[in-house]
Amino acid sequence: MTIKAIIFDLGGVLLRTTDFTPREQLAARLGMGRHELEEFIFGRESGNRAQRGEISVQQHWANLAAQIHYSEEALIALVEEFFAKDELDPGLLDYVRSLHASYKTGLLSNAFDDLRQIITERWHFEDAFDDMVISAEVGLVKPDARIYQMAVERLGVEARQAVFVDDMQRNVEGAKWVGLHGIHFQNPEQIRHDLDNLLSSVSD
Repeated sequence: MTIKAIIFDLGGVLLRTTDFTPREQLAARLGMGRHELEEFIFGRESGNRAQRGEISVQQHWANLAAQIHYSEEALIALVEEFFAKDELDPGLLDYVRSLHASYKTGLLSNAFDDLRQIITERWHFEDAFDDMVISAEVGLVKPDARIYQMAVERLGVEARQAVFVDDMQRNVEGAKWVGLHGIHFQNPEQIRHDLDNLLSSVSD
């Protein structure tokens, strides 16, 4: 079966934290460890609801501000500090664009409801993808089988004709369970090697 589509995660793959020092310093000020701070930002009840689209990102930030007794303005400054060293990988995005010439390409991200606006107005890489599935917009989060099924259906391919790339093993396994090929992202060089090998080895 020929591969017709390649689907990428965003955070941890195309967008990565290049220096954890700001997060560690911020966590220390709040009396947390870094992983606890990351769970505070992305997880717990409020973060999980925001990623499912049950509340807006603005309501999520208001919830967090209330939990640590910050003003919403102070919380926004905290969030900006938290993401200060998150950087897009331009080389990897160029690689995705090169793939886009021969394959359908998709983005599949567990994210808040402002991601599409950030992509189109700040980052400007929407041209690299035929479709973008954002969890808050569809009410599903990885590794729910339905979100992978939605991603391939929106690209017009069968699951076995698609590859999914993610930095979290559980999300890769979720994709494999649905029938996609899955590759666990570790670094840009590894993913190019593994994906090129897969694409050259899988054929009718």
